[in-house]
Amino acid sequence: MIVKPRIRGFICTTAHPTGCAAHVQEQIDYVASQAVGNEKPFKNVLVLGCSGGYGLASRVVAGFGYGANTLGISYEKAPTENKTASAGWYNNLAYERAASEAGVYARTLDGDAFSDEMRAQAADVIRQDLGQIDLVIYSLASPVRQHPRTGELYRSSIKPLGEVLDIKTVHVEKGEVSEVSLEPATEEESANTVAVMGGEDWEFWMHMLKEQDLLAPNAQSVAFTYIGSELTWPIYWEGTLGLAKADLDRASQAINSQLADIGGNARVAVLKAIVSQASSAIPVVPLYVALLFKVMKEQGLHEDCISHIYRLFSTQLVPGAQQRLDDQGRIRVDDQELSEPVQQTVRQRWPEVTTDNLEQLGDLAGFREDFLRIFGFGIAGVDYAAEVDPQQIA
Repeated sequence: MIVKPRIRGFICTTAHPTGCAAHVQEQIDYVASQAVGNEKPFKNVLVLGCSGGYGLASRVVAGFGYGANTLGISYEKAPTENKTASAGWYNNLAYERAASEAGVYARTLDGDAFSDEMRAQAADVIRQDLGQIDLVIYSLASPVRQHPRTGELYRSSIKPLGEVLDIKTVHVEKGEVSEVSLEPATEEESANTVAVMGGEDWEFWMHMLKEQDLLAPNAQSVAFTYIGSELTWPIYWEGTLGLAKADLDRASQAINSQLADIGGNARVAVLKAIVSQASSAIPVVPLYVALLFKVMKEQGLHEDCISHIYRLFSTQLVPGAQQRLDDQGRIRVDDQELSEPVQQTVRQRWPEVTTDNLEQLGDLAGFREDFLRIFGFGIAGVDYAAEVDPQQIA
């Protein structure tokens, strides 16, 4: 079959097998081009949410930058004869194949990372294959979570708090800039969002690993988050998402207490804005990101997903690194995005941007390109007119 992108809202319902494999290889090639050296500070790395975005980039940097064994966990959709798999399914296979060819251990478990069953399965694999974990990357992104102890199903709601929010946004497909009115979340919606996107599940994972003696001395764990600038705070930091992120900070402190006796630590890492399925679904964010990308590219500061995560590892996570911490103990690698020259220009353009001048003030085309690349489309060197078998990785 010939696979083309089919976009519905902020979701692409198809993924290109060859394109996804090429995208993974691009990231591997980038990491291989960096002068990492022969040090191997991370022997065994567990990546929760390994199939795309920052999670996949972390796995690539760990495996191909530092020679680490990686166990990845994600929940993906397999292909059928006439329907493609999810992009993450192809990404995982591509990474495993590349790692095998390079002589690097890589295994992926497919299933619900929120479940105790998956925790038990992962524990068995770690015990049998790896012994202990040096670094745990927590990069799960899901709108739904079934609580493993109560069975209750929670759905997140990305909404403001307290009152209706009138704010500027953009329709990504049409390129139309407009004002939207967003209704505030109810108490139940707020609580559900914390249950899905807060820190409880991270705590469950780290407690299990510690209890079963699966963490190496001085083990680290890092959970990824995003804070952004004052332009997105009304829907992001000051909305239901902010409540969940505050709970992630709480969990970091709780986990730190648990790891103290082995010299370990758990920190939240604040990353820069990227294009992802999650960010595309959040009102306001696509417009902000389009403006941000334009400005950062103009100033020579733009980082894609893999280069940003490489900087996180090489400057903040390796032993002896002078970590850039804020007053909450978070690792900050959003420093370039939030630099005054960047934010001053973005703030100037925000009230000026309209449908007519968006192309001049922002980089919506770049946003769209990055979105399609998530699903394996628009990758250089891939023949998108060629027939592919959705059940075979290229």
